[in-house]
Amino acid sequence: MIEAVSCGGVVIFRGKILLLYKNYKNRYEGWVLPKGTVEEGETHEQTALREVKEESGADAEIVEYLDSSSYTFTVPEDTVVKEVHWYLMKGRSYYSKPQTEEYFKDSGYYKYHEAIHLLKFPNEKEMLEKAYARYLALRSEGKWL
Repeated sequence: MIEAVSCGGVVIFRGKILLLYKNYKNRYEGWVLPKGTVEEGETHEQTALREVKEESGADAEIVEYLDSSSYTFTVPEDTVVKEVHWYLMKGRSYYSKPQTEEYFKDSGYYKYHEAIHLLKFPNEKEMLEKAYARYLALRSEGKWL
């Protein structure tokens, strides 16, 4: 068993959520949230911010830690158990440009009801639900400026 740790962000700008469309070798992969592997010497926060910037080109700032999710998948050599730490992030603009080297073909900001239906993975839908509820609470308290 291989253990892996990734970090990512639910980036919100003016009420819309940043999503990436991944298409690997013309095989449908689907819409995802930006995330990636922790590099040596990085904090989880640094990883989340770096991965958002690398994968989407978007500038964001961390508002708060959301939660972690975990899942398993198989590779030819073994089974991978991945833990992902998620952060609620505030985008600085609508700008995004998908990282083609990582097979991202599209990116953009979507309304909540669109994003929740576009996301491929249940654990990412769950994080989006938590993040958006928190965003609405912070906004109603006047703390999302």
